[in-house]
Amino acid sequence: MTAQGAPVQLRSRAEALAARLPPLLVAAQRLAQSVEMGEHGRRQSGQGEAFWQFRRAQPGDPSHRIDWRRSARSDRHYVQEKEWQAAHSVQIWVDPSPSLEFTSDAKLPEKRDQAQMIALALASLLLRGGERVGLLGSGHAPGRGQMALSRIADQVLRADAPLKDAFAVPRARQVVFSDFLAPLDATRAFVRAAQDRGQKGVLFQVLDPMEEVFPFHGRVLFQDVGGAIRHDTREAADLRARYLDRLARRKAELSELAKYAGWRFHSYHTQDPASAALLWLWNAIGGPK
Repeated sequence: MTAQGAPVQLRSRAEALAARLPPLLVAAQRLAQSVEMGEHGRRQSGQGEAFWQFRRAQPGDPSHRIDWRRSARSDRHYVQEKEWQAAHSVQIWVDPSPSLEFTSDAKLPEKRDQAQMIALALASLLLRGGERVGLLGSGHAPGRGQMALSRIADQVLRADAPLKDAFAVPRARQVVFSDFLAPLDATRAFVRAAQDRGQKGVLFQVLDPMEEVFPFHGRVLFQDVGGAIRHDTREAADLRARYLDRLARRKAELSELAKYAGWRFHSYHTQDPASAALLWLWNAIGGPK
């Protein structure tokens, strides 16, 4: 590449990324709106400063908790419940590895496209609930509001930071999107470091449906997305059992890693509704653990 050609290619790539930003943001916000948040959303009874609701006093409630002004308007005693303060920030990481640039069918999204949309929809939901949200490795602290969402949308398209805890915010919850098909050394190190900080999180695996069934027969040339690894076999079906066994062991390893650290693990296929994945994520990180 010539010195003159480099800025041209850089500008072309930047324009392509910018063109993707509005549709991604719109799709993510629509997805977020499709998730039923319930009457109170993330609000839960617990320790906090903000008033949530009145409820009837029950046996065992201390007298100092009775709201006498509210009780005076009724023949029953009422107590105030405070809103649980979700003071944690949430940090999101979407794997930039080339393996996520894969789809087995033109009618299905690439794994990365789906991961980015679900991640951004989750950020939208959390921000609407008053949370602080940021992209892990972006160098920016988690923020609030529409400006934070726009910044995250731009960052998630350009993200290339490895999974590490250099920018981790204390007490923040971590959400890691990946296919987890590469060696897990970095994932193990990150989860264990987060565990040492008392952080909770989610390992969210995104797979193409073909990667679950290995539907190959006869002679097949396997090649990774980057073209660096090639494997030519005359009878692909002979590899199915070994492949499926390795995939099952990888999922079991991820599940055990998450369980040991007090995290959650979920495997999602790009053919499945994104709304179901978002709802699972919402419930997985939506309340105190």
